[in-house]
Amino acid sequence: MSVTVRVPAKVNVQLAVGAARPDGFHDLANVFLAVGLYDEVTVTPADSLRITCSGPDAAQVPLDASNLAARAASALAARHGIAPDVHLHIDKDIPVAGALLACDALWGTGTPREDLLALCAELGSDVPFSLVGGAALGTGRGERLTPVEVGGTFHWVFAVADGGLSTPAVYREFDRLTAGARVPEPAASDALLDALRSGDPKALAASLSNDLQAPALALRPSLAATLAAGTEAGALAALVSGSGPTTAFLTEDAATAGRVAAALTASGTCRTARTAVSPVPGATVL
Repeated sequence: MSVTVRVPAKVNVQLAVGAARPDGFHDLANVFLAVGLYDEVTVTPADSLRITCSGPDAAQVPLDASNLAARAASALAARHGIAPDVHLHIDKDIPVAGALLACDALWGTGTPREDLLALCAELGSDVPFSLVGGAALGTGRGERLTPVEVGGTFHWVFAVADGGLSTPAVYREFDRLTAGARVPEPAASDALLDALRSGDPKALAASLSNDLQAPALALRPSLAATLAAGTEAGALAALVSGSGPTTAFLTEDAATAGRVAAALTASGTCRTARTAVSPVPGATVL
């Protein structure tokens, strides 16, 4: 027997970052949209915890106990007093919420949703949203979620860069760039929330923002060429998603998304570009 869970990717349509807290984290107002690009994790009973990975970035995924999906399985097993004896196969990335949901289904442990969300939050600030999906505002470190109303379908293109960009390094660069300045308390943009409710892509394009874009571009200036290529190809707006290095392009419709993706792929400024719609549901057992 095995259980496979599909986990959507996400785009941060607003990422407002506060000043560094005493614990080193930053308070955020992080508006997430789940998008129709998916990772999958399959769990199968095994003699011990084992991890395998396939996909274009498989070489960058750790296959030991430091792997976040493995940590998720171990955390859920510890909660229920059982051994995490599963083979976790990850297709492409590190779908942590998927590992929790898949192991819960495989073991029949019936963990309440609020407990799964608490485990997600322990594993990472962005992890709870992968379980919830749809659209939500994340506050605190991004782990406290409030659903956000969306009145239509938005069309996106995502450009995948070669190599990675360290999230802690991007936050350190944010701290360096804002040193000595007054950093406002992060708050969700009313204009952005109104645009999501209305389903109007032009209004959403006008209100997209990411406080980590400047530090990401400072650490990786080549992303500016990717953003420019997508805008020149007809995207309504372009931004670095989260801490990067993926860049996101909002388009008016599916046909434009296809043209922007083709132009980005041909531009040589990214490894690949893929179209997707949002919002979509969160982690789902297949």
